[in-house]
Amino acid sequence: QVQLVESGGGSVQAGGSLRLSCLASAYTYSIDCMAWFRQAPGKEREGVAAIGRAGGTTYADFVKGRFTISKDNAKNTLYLQMNSLRPEDTAMYYCAANSPRCWSDLYNYWGRGTQVTVSS
Repeated sequence: QVQLVESGGGSVQAGGSLRLSCLASAYTYSIDCMAWFRQAPGKEREGVAAIGRAGGTTYADFVKGRFTISKDNAKNTLYLQMNSLRPEDTAMYYCAANSPRCWSDLYNYWGRGTQVTVSS
């Protein structure tokens, strides 16, 4: 059982930046994979970025070059730095942890989400 708590969401104008955080109740260095997902109203949940135990990363095509996933094992915290935000990035963003494969939907633990709203 691991608790995940997201923070850092908010409202920004297009082109702006936000940094999301996910505090884990377990040691992040011991978690095989962690990831960020998002879901907009009326749309399916989609993977945004994932990071492995050793720090390897994978990104969805729609965020490559704009978003960066990272983790601070000393703080047991996962981050998502989001730059050059677009209105289509508007969604609820969820933190997830522990999957046998990082770029997958097979995560065991999920946060409750933090809202990101990008205006034109």
